[in-house]
Amino acid sequence: MGKLVSTLFVTLDGVYQAPGGPQEDTRGGFAHGGWSFVHGDDDFGRFVVEVFDRSGAYLLGRRTYDIFAGYWPNMTDPGDPIAAKLNALPKYVASSTLTDPSWAGTTVLGGDLAKEVTDLKERTEGELQMHGSGALVRSLLALGLVDTLHLVTFPVVLGTGLRLFPEGTEPMAFRHTGGRVTSTGVSIQSYDLAGRPTYGSYADDAADNA
Repeated sequence: MGKLVSTLFVTLDGVYQAPGGPQEDTRGGFAHGGWSFVHGDDDFGRFVVEVFDRSGAYLLGRRTYDIFAGYWPNMTDPGDPIAAKLNALPKYVASSTLTDPSWAGTTVLGGDLAKEVTDLKERTEGELQMHGSGALVRSLLALGLVDTLHLVTFPVVLGTGLRLFPEGTEPMAFRHTGGRVTSTGVSIQSYDLAGRPTYGSYADDAADNA
């Protein structure tokens, strides 16, 4: 079975909305679009290429799909390691409204999300990758279907915008599997989903060792 791997860009206060450009996603009057751009150094670029090198297919939420579909099909340089993968490999978009996707190689998932994603993982060679798509990532994390989360945290606080883990998110635990920090201070950390949190008390521990 393939792995479902999510790569998400977030700020220090957990905002994932519109990292790539000012007009990418202005929902709620969001005025900070493009907040990741100034941190795109060589270290960051190497990480992104490494991720795409492992891809076998892509699973995207509707909004992220529309953003990608409006840009990547126009990137036709066969030497571009990201465009070449995105345009050639299968793409799946979770949507109840999209009926006629224009990006070649796209399949719409509109049924039982858990079953369809489980089936995709079973038949994908390489990683089934999610990029962005925060709401879809949360749903699949809650279903226990995400294997690995690459959380890419940028040294900026915005104060507004859509949060990756808002109030009411399903509790979950992770196991840290590796990480690095880029020259501009971007923290790239990888986690495997590890079930639900466990709890204890420092007070109880102190009493036991008294």
